[in-house]
Amino acid sequence: MKREFTAVYKKSGKWILAWVEEIPGVNTQGRTIKEAKENLKEAVALILETNRSLSFGRMNFLKREPLSINLVA
Repeated sequence: MKREFTAVYKKSGKWILAWVEEIPGVNTQGRTIKEAKENLKEAVALILETNRSLSFGRMNFLKREPLSINLVA
């Protein structure tokens, strides 16, 4: 499943800081934008995997289904 998020990059000294607007807590850094982007992809995957695993461990689901929304930019 492909998901799209908004990545933000900001230069800070010798580092490129990176975060995802839609998911609080997903942030990282790299020496280049390429490195920061790869680190950010890994951080998103880890956060989503962790959140899913935590929710499965504590809830009994009535139903799970995909949710699509259209946002106006």
